[in-house]
Amino acid sequence: MKRDLVAGIDSSTQSCTVVLRLAEDGAFVAEARAPHPVTTPPRSEQSPLAWWGAFLAAMGQLQAYIPRIAALSVGGQGHGLVMLDAAGVPLRDAKLWNDTESALDAARLLEQLDPELWADRTGSVPAAALTISKLAWTERVHPGLVGRAHKIMLPSDYLVYKLSGRAVTERGVSSGTGYFNPFTNAWDPSLAELAVPGIDWPAVLPEIIGSSDRAGMVPVGHEVSGLEGAVIGAGSGDNMTAAIGMGIRQGDVVISFGTSGTIYGISDIGIKDGTGAINGYADATGAFLPMATTLNSAKVTDAFRRILNVDAERFDQLALATPAGSNGVVLVPYLDGERTPNLPDATGSLLGLRSDVTPGQIARAAVEGVICGLLEGGDLLRAKGLKSDGRLIVTGGASRSLTYRQVLADLTGQPVWACELAEAAAAGAAVQAAAALTGRDAAEIAREWTPTYKRVAEPNVEAFSRAEEVRSNYRKARGLV
Repeated sequence: MKRDLVAGIDSSTQSCTVVLRLAEDGAFVAEARAPHPVTTPPRSEQSPLAWWGAFLAAMGQLQAYIPRIAALSVGGQGHGLVMLDAAGVPLRDAKLWNDTESALDAARLLEQLDPELWADRTGSVPAAALTISKLAWTERVHPGLVGRAHKIMLPSDYLVYKLSGRAVTERGVSSGTGYFNPFTNAWDPSLAELAVPGIDWPAVLPEIIGSSDRAGMVPVGHEVSGLEGAVIGAGSGDNMTAAIGMGIRQGDVVISFGTSGTIYGISDIGIKDGTGAINGYADATGAFLPMATTLNSAKVTDAFRRILNVDAERFDQLALATPAGSNGVVLVPYLDGERTPNLPDATGSLLGLRSDVTPGQIARAAVEGVICGLLEGGDLLRAKGLKSDGRLIVTGGASRSLTYRQVLADLTGQPVWACELAEAAAAGAAVQAAAALTGRDAAEIAREWTPTYKRVAEPNVEAFSRAEEVRSNYRKARGLV
């Protein structure tokens, strides 16, 4: 049977999604999905074995296509700490990006090195989200466990390891660890030493390879029958593969409404922010992907749909029938703490309530609160030099919501764009797989496979006239939290 497919894997917080595309032109062929265990901060942990089990379950749904798969690559959730023993078995569950128990450890790391120096060397400042803080937490809570690790890696690295038997990583996902220098594309072991001293860091960290390189091949006798001989790509972080999948250009600003919220763009130069509000990540093509991230995004409106006892369609109807500004109701959406700003112990606040409050006010305030928080990050990115003269693009599960699209257009005064890709991170990982298969650069293939975009929302003139008022009310409310 001809091997004419490439597989992109998105191993996210919620699930494992596998997208199959034709290796020749990127045409969509099939997809499958299997869930991951549900987590809720402040403790957010998953077993790496559960990720592998979800991958196997998703591949089981694609059984008929497996012999046609020529290459695979992985876009995985960032920052998660995976520690393996000499047999490749996880030493404990992985602490995830949205786990906030290591906030104290992040603060202690900042006492050892000035935030500006952290930013100069890694593009980021330690916070609870970064892997380095989770290493420090592990040493504090489980003394000696890090020293037992044969390999220390990230979620996407783990799946690449399970597929190829090789411990490798690349610049995009590694730039979220807090001990990788995205400006020199090298580990900075002395920073990891600040978290856990006395470890042979060069030995336990994965080998760094190019983002478009091969990690290896699926070996003979692999537990996924029929995959033997398939090429394995380097893998990357899910935001990095999503950027590839969507064909993001310089000047575009992307907002992802998923479990977390992110706002980012492509930059030729690395951005350094000593305040920690911006993470100066590398991308998976040789450029940079500066980003501001919030912990609270689509799950906020999930919570308020549950509170209001309405489905997604009715929630949209209520919110869109309510004027901009929600008649004075403001939500500060820090339901599970917050990452930007760095308030790991914060809770949400609903302000401006009166006895005649309506479900529509609450629904619209929930969406406005999520978006206002992300737009604050966008202002910071522009202040640091990120170009924003291109399209305003939405992605992520909640980006299909009519309310998210319209409120974003109303608050920015810009048309909102979306592409037909439902699974951008998995689609981009398939681009990376094609690069590993052919020896070409992923950026080149991404340009050839750029999806079709369309405008999905236009700003309402009256609503936009109140945008600054809405954002000002949000800032005032945030100051009260």
